Amino acid sequence: MVFGSVSPWEVTGPVDYDRLIEEFGTQRLDENLVKELESLAGESHYMLRRKIYYSHRDLDLVLKDFREGRGFFLYTGRGPSGPMHIGHMIPFHFTQWLQKRFKVNVYIQLTDDEKFLEEKRRLSLEETRRWSYENALDIIAVGFDPDRTFIFQDTEYIRNIYPAVLKVAKKVNLSTARAVFGFSLSTNIGLILFPAIQIVPTFFERKRCLIPAAIDQDPYWRVQRDIAESLGYKKAAAIHSKFIPPLTGFQGKMSSSAPESAIYLSDPPDVVRTKVMKYAFSGGQPTAELHRKLGGNPEIDVPFQWLYMFLEEDDSEVERIREEYRSGRMLTGELKEILIKKVNEYLEIHRQRREEAKELINTFKYDGKLAKEMWERVID
Repeated sequence: MVFGSVSPWEVTGPVDYDRLIEEFGTQRLDENLVKELESLAGESHYMLRRKIYYSHRDLDLVLKDFREGRGFFLYTGRGPSGPMHIGHMIPFHFTQWLQKRFKVNVYIQLTDDEKFLEEKRRLSLEETRRWSYENALDIIAVGFDPDRTFIFQDTEYIRNIYPAVLKVAKKVNLSTARAVFGFSLSTNIGLILFPAIQIVPTFFERKRCLIPAAIDQDPYWRVQRDIAESLGYKKAAAIHSKFIPPLTGFQGKMSSSAPESAIYLSDPPDVVRTKVMKYAFSGGQPTAELHRKLGGNPEIDVPFQWLYMFLEEDDSEVERIREEYRSGRMLTGELKEILIKKVNEYLEIHRQRREEAKELINTFKYDGKLAKEMWERVID
């Protein structure tokens, strides 16, 4: 089988998660570490039980720091290039759970500068700034603690982090940047500087930083870990998630540039139904008769995978659906109906919370307890 490529800028083709562990030099998230995390958190999480989060860097050291009273902080982000879809929400829900269980600060970076600099997208700076606002509403709707969360937009907050950006940039030579990020002679110099900007939030506190994110973002943390101690900080830790597959099948990840592959947080119920019925890749048989006889394959069925990875937290219900589909008792159309119902329930709640977020956005960005503290600091 020919596998695709995974980088911070693009994910194409089938993803071999085991190969990425070897290629990126990360560690598999084993059962003992999951049990320790859940023990300290005081509850289990379905994304851990189901190995949606499957790889890490130094999570054991994060838990050791917490046990011994040194604590840690969380950092994740969003590239505001357009509307957010279901696939974007996995790291934010998991990060919110970690914040709630461990009572720690969360820093969320909106990289409007990066998305302007990316030449394939051809977005204006005004557009990326507008999407920063829209995406922030979706992130706030997840339920973060306003006293412990700071959402910052790079083009607004750069004045506070520029001294630290310079120090990081001076530590990373062009050959390293090209080797890690694949920059070429045609890459604009703004994009070459950008990794320094994304690394700086790992230095917002003197504690260890834990980054929940999809594994395509790991190259940034490899560079951070090479230079952190020389700047007087701890190496960043990370916990990596798999990608929720696009509606159309297991090629790459869900993409905003391919509307048929994604369900957006703004999609109304009729659009959700049309997309699932028309585009959702099925693991079923060509006819109902054959399906009843041979059964379906839930491991390649996208509606089942969406339920398993994100939308159905009840393990017993997931296993019931798996067995019914595999046995042939549940048809593809019935499984799609379950997904449509779950997606629309999720989106209805999300839309309500997003409206409420419009009254809260200044708290998270400027006026909240952590936000005020960060605007008063220069990170150097």
